[in-house]
Amino acid sequence: MTDFLAAALQLTSSSEPDANFSAAEEQVELAARRGAELIGLPENFAFMGDDQKRLEIASELSEKCSRFLVTMARRYQIALLGGGFPVPIGDGRHTLNRSELVGRDGQLLARYDKIHLFDVDLPDGNTYRESETFTPGDSLPPVVDVPGLCRVGMSICYDVRFPELFRYLVSAGAELLMIPAAFTAFTGKDHWQVLLQARAIENTAYVVAPAQTGLHSGRRQSHGHSMVIDPWGTVLADAGVIAGAAIAPIDTFHVGRIREQMPCLKHRQPDLF
Repeated sequence: MTDFLAAALQLTSSSEPDANFSAAEEQVELAARRGAELIGLPENFAFMGDDQKRLEIASELSEKCSRFLVTMARRYQIALLGGGFPVPIGDGRHTLNRSELVGRDGQLLARYDKIHLFDVDLPDGNTYRESETFTPGDSLPPVVDVPGLCRVGMSICYDVRFPELFRYLVSAGAELLMIPAAFTAFTGKDHWQVLLQARAIENTAYVVAPAQTGLHSGRRQSHGHSMVIDPWGTVLADAGVIAGAAIAPIDTFHVGRIREQMPCLKHRQPDLF
């Protein structure tokens, strides 16, 4: 297959996992009914709240997230990405931020633990210190062949600001880059779309970017605008700022055409850098 529908889901997750799972399934079902075969959930899809509560429930929540992805993939016969959920490391003070990609028969195709942590002081006065309660992954993100669809490269949110990671994914064969996120409203208004388009254009690859939106627990606000972008950088679908989905067709032949017309990947001079 070279032509299929991909969906970047958009949620407003809270600190109540059960409600988040229900909201996620609702959007998965709607996207599957519209014909989407590759569906992505955003970062923090099962929990968006206080760090201490996340640490307390991480062990149980991580198991529930993995089971949820398997159940949803089988029930709706889709390939499903869980864009990021906490996995305890055993010290009681830190978790990994893990993304899992599951095939339509429920098999785990790949997992990735976020390697770039968001430690930033923003001009609006907000401070983020992911490293205080998260541990970075120690492996590069995988590229996986999703049966019958395409080759997918994985990443999570803040990774989008590190172009070398995505060049690595494309060099490893990725045709589509998944960038699930919980992008802040302050940075998102200026950076989200342009960063996604840049990653698509410079790598001549599709980008599927599921996102959080709206107000969450603790007054955190996410930017929204889940997107599907083609290898030319054209925004094919944008979910706006409410819960829903950006759904658009993926054509792997189109990736090849764009890479022939704009052969930047062939023109690289890695020995000079």
